Amino acid sequence: MAGDGEATGVRELGDLEAVVMDRMWSAGEPRTVRGVYEELLEQRRIAYTTVMTVMDNLHRKGWLRRRRDGRAYLYEAVRSREVHSAEVMSEALAGSTNRAMTLMHFVEHMPPEEARLLREALDQNADAGERRQDVNPPGPA
Repeated sequence: MAGDGEATGVRELGDLEAVVMDRMWSAGEPRTVRGVYEELLEQRRIAYTTVMTVMDNLHRKGWLRRRRDGRAYLYEAVRSREVHSAEVMSEALAGSTNRAMTLMHFVEHMPPEEARLLREALDQNADAGERRQDVNPPGPA
């Protein structure tokens, strides 16, 4: 990934960077600066060069990758919104001095539907771990 820019950790995004990333994630496909600019222009006054600079900065920071398409670049998100959100949650948890208590407070404030989704995710993860152990029995001690 050396030529694509490299992110170290989960950095906070600036306001406009967050708006651009939201557009990139929502699109679900590579976008040109022009495409993002025209979409943003429907909701705010903004210069094309501003959008171009923001997308170039996101590329340098490792949030977007790009490839040449004729005279323009096509940009796409390096990681999904879901992966990004998980990284943010992991960093928040890592900053806690009492991870168990932090997780408990987090779960206590979840709506029931989110708690159900968390239980399902934990069950799937446990099932996947059991399958991995079945496939890769421990080697000699």
